[in-house]
Amino acid sequence: MNFDLTEEQFLLRKMMRDFAEGEVAPGAEERDKQKAFPREIIAKMAQLGLMGLPFPEQYGGGGADTISFAIAVEELSRVCASTGITYSAHISLGGAPIHMFGTEEQKEKYLVSICDGTSLGSFGLTEPNAGSDAGGTETKASFQDGKWVISGNKCFITNGSYAEFITLTAVTSQSDSKEITAFIVPTKQEGFQVLESYEKMGLHSSNTTELVLDHVEVDQNQILGEIGKGFRQFLVTLDGGRIGIGAMAVGVAQGAYEKALQYAKERKQFGQSLSRFQVIQHKLADMAMEIELARTYVYKAAWLKDQGRKFTKEASICKLYASEVAMRVCSQAIQIHGGWGYMRDYQVERYLRDAKLLEIGEGTSEIQRNIIAREIGC
Repeated sequence: MNFDLTEEQFLLRKMMRDFAEGEVAPGAEERDKQKAFPREIIAKMAQLGLMGLPFPEQYGGGGADTISFAIAVEELSRVCASTGITYSAHISLGGAPIHMFGTEEQKEKYLVSICDGTSLGSFGLTEPNAGSDAGGTETKASFQDGKWVISGNKCFITNGSYAEFITLTAVTSQSDSKEITAFIVPTKQEGFQVLESYEKMGLHSSNTTELVLDHVEVDQNQILGEIGKGFRQFLVTLDGGRIGIGAMAVGVAQGAYEKALQYAKERKQFGQSLSRFQVIQHKLADMAMEIELARTYVYKAAWLKDQGRKFTKEASICKLYASEVAMRVCSQAIQIHGGWGYMRDYQVERYLRDAKLLEIGEGTSEIQRNIIAREIGC
């Protein structure tokens, strides 16, 4: 299987690298320190037509494929994982469910504003008691006087503060807790609160929120897909989201590796550069090898998705492998920097802090292994 980039993909990668290095990288460390959301960067990406990259042109999207999306996420994450996860969640969790399951009216109303950047995409699935066990959803929706009334809590929701609406899940049967339905809910609706209260290990300049819904009313036409099909819909959504996390992991690993390689060439010890020592050469060789393997598998999963073929196993493999590669590479990057790697000045400690979430979000490494085992027939 040949993953040589098409001309369009090659040009996109060049544009994204230039944008990432020119616009995103210069302020990444300061944004991390200040926990400042990259609002100006997102606005510039909207101007470049990137916010709807893989969605149809009729809704203001770019009509690009999933490999192109993965390339964009990787290049952003290579210099700033917070920007990478903001963009990845916007597309794969915010826009994708509406594109896949929405009515034409919903796409015209909601997907268009995703594509033009008017609203950042956001997806409300995780709850205080429903993480890996997403079937444990406790948010409830009941039909009363012609309206759906939703009450409950969601946690760890990316982009919530910058979303005009959020697709979220709720139990819609009093007798069957597994009957879960997805709703598109405006964040300014009465009874809807978006709270920013988390102190995170990393990804400091991304937006992570809690959602509180207290008898929030929505209309029948704000159901996404069919009643009771929300569980299946978010499983499909998460398959695509795992490609985004895999691409993020490749970008984080690539960025940390490049900093380690540069440092190894410049740092002198015992009369020669670190890169002349075989032990350092082997570390860098392993890093380069694992990054290439992870990138190739991310592309494979993306290619299968673009072909309309089943990609559940491949999405889990690419997410699992790439996220664990990112952790190994970032740890070795710090080791190569020695004591300086532990300091903020050389930035590799930020890469490690950011990488850890990739082993957790969109399904933990343990859950990915469960999925892979199921898919291979265990």
